[in-house]
Amino acid sequence: MSSLGVAAIIFGCVFGGSLLGMLLRTIVPADHLSQESKDVVKLGTGLIATMAALLLGLLTASAKGSFDAQTNEVKETATNIILLDRVLAHYGPDAAALRGKLRAVVEQRVQSIWPTDGASTKPLETSGAPNQSEGIMEQIQALSPKDDGQRKLQAKAMELAAAIVRTRWLLFEQAATRSIPMPFLVVVVFWLTLIFTSFGLLGPPNPIVIGVLAFSALSVSGALFLILEMDRPFEGLLRISGEPMHYALAHMGQ
Repeated sequence: MSSLGVAAIIFGCVFGGSLLGMLLRTIVPADHLSQESKDVVKLGTGLIATMAALLLGLLTASAKGSFDAQTNEVKETATNIILLDRVLAHYGPDAAALRGKLRAVVEQRVQSIWPTDGASTKPLETSGAPNQSEGIMEQIQALSPKDDGQRKLQAKAMELAAAIVRTRWLLFEQAATRSIPMPFLVVVVFWLTLIFTSFGLLGPPNPIVIGVLAFSALSVSGALFLILEMDRPFEGLLRISGEPMHYALAHMGQ
């Protein structure tokens, strides 16, 4: 399900909790809503709100950490691609065809993940055949160096190609494994629903209160929407920038 769909469900749960509280206000006997009872409800709500804030902080830190890590991995991959292209350029004419193939593979993947022609993006897992990178490594290994200089360049090219493949598979693993555990999200939404239920129970059911509760529920669901978006960095609104890869592509073959 998309982040927007999950955020809509969260809004329904949280705002529905406030409406449920207003309904309970009409059902609960008046003596159960004495000042002493309200004070206890406020204390319990404050405790739950504190725990919810702490858990929201953990979710934000986890999603932001995962987003930053994958951003750095994309930058590292772009840097290694430029270095690999330069190493092959110094190797000599024997690596010219390999440089052309490397550029074609990079261009295909960049266009599929960060298209410049307005086309729809593809999931990271299907962006190019997985064996293309290994094919580049096999061709580098198949080079026949003529002197020590070319042998050193071949070894350096193999090292860079291996680093690119490793980082690519690491991105695959991170894309397949979300950094936000679903039980954490469920518990946060449950606590927020309880908090808004208490708001509806204690607040008078007038248009101003309902409007404030609706706006507050929208704000909370919007915050969780942003957290979920950071947990999916290659799709949605908060996407990892493709500028490092476009920069690398622009400098290949020079």
